[in-house]
Amino acid sequence: MAEIIRMPKLSDTMTEGVVAEWHKKIGDTVKNGELLADIETDKATMEFESFQEGTLLYIGVEKGKTAPVDSILAIVGKPNEDVKDLIASESKKAPAAEPKKDEPAPVAAPQAKAEQPKVQGAAIPAQQPVQAPVAATSAQPAPSENGHSKVSPLAKKIAKDRNINTNLVKGTGDGGRIVKRDIDNYTGGTPQFVGVESYTEEPVSQMRKTIARRLAESKFTAPHFYLTMELAMDEMMKARESINGVATVKISFNDIIVKAVATALRSHPKVNSSWRGDVIRYNKHIHIGIAVAVEEGLLVPVVRFADGKTLSQISTETKAYAQKAKDKKLQPADWEGNTFTISNLGMYGIEEFTAIINPPDACIMAIGGIKETAVVKDGKLVPGHVMKITMSCDHRVVDGATGSAFLQTFKHLMENPVLLMGMQNI
Repeated sequence: MAEIIRMPKLSDTMTEGVVAEWHKKIGDTVKNGELLADIETDKATMEFESFQEGTLLYIGVEKGKTAPVDSILAIVGKPNEDVKDLIASESKKAPAAEPKKDEPAPVAAPQAKAEQPKVQGAAIPAQQPVQAPVAATSAQPAPSENGHSKVSPLAKKIAKDRNINTNLVKGTGDGGRIVKRDIDNYTGGTPQFVGVESYTEEPVSQMRKTIARRLAESKFTAPHFYLTMELAMDEMMKARESINGVATVKISFNDIIVKAVATALRSHPKVNSSWRGDVIRYNKHIHIGIAVAVEEGLLVPVVRFADGKTLSQISTETKAYAQKAKDKKLQPADWEGNTFTISNLGMYGIEEFTAIINPPDACIMAIGGIKETAVVKDGKLVPGHVMKITMSCDHRVVDGATGSAFLQTFKHLMENPVLLMGMQNI
């Protein structure tokens, strides 16, 4: 049974289309997915593929003509099938165009009588002449138009955008016509690299499973918000250099940050807290968890009562934890009981990042690297060193103002090392 192929709606704003090119003629066989015509929309020229199969019996819109969306573009069916009644039925549905006022109705010019071709006795309208059948040919180079390869409008546009010479492209369309897929597949004659997909899989360790479970619970149950601050580090860098000149162990910036955080928490106990469901626990003791990367994931050993320890004590303890983590000798007692956590990626060249809160803490501080940059001092642009920190907060426990006040204290201690470091703290 004959089927109507209608003018497609190829864009949201399209109301009518122009047939830029027909790739089939009456009497040709049309297959599902085969290129039928090029349609110009209000936005682009697009290749239109047929979703029906059969013989092309009728062309409703000539090349270069315009037709509204859903009007008859073509009809396909069985060879020599009568489509006169189908065309007449569709014509009755569409209201006839009325002549404009003060304009005479158009009168057809007299034409010489000519015998109309028939399809099982049905006359095909004069405006759609049956084309003489052409013998099928095997695939060959693209036919020429004025010495140039025959190219569909869409393929021509894409080729122009990509600066591709279509004369060098082999067409795979009807009669060697160059279509969109030929431009997409054109490599300019260069050999294609052929890769091999491969992968390996390893079973998830119990440590990784535990880390994944705890972090997922934290991220999806604790409403995180983030506070970022930039610290001037020039004075602290000078102070660290002086301290390492007299200290019995080498002091790192991470050791100093642990001490500064612990000292600031003493002034802001609401940050040193945790959500416990029906209650909020405000810890009077200060245990700082320090994230340590190991081969199988991340461990967080705890420096206990960090506010009461000297920098040398903190340094010795953190170095011991790092070695135990590397040797896989950390015990559960080493990573339990944290009240606040620090995650430092500055040594890896990371300038700024956000971290997921480490339960049961209410906050975690992400430490970026120290960067030399231009800063403004006393109204002048001078070189300086800055470090960015970002604190992730559990909004159930810590509000923005509370977290900000804590960071102000921490910033003040880091930028004024004399307030943080006495001989009793080294």
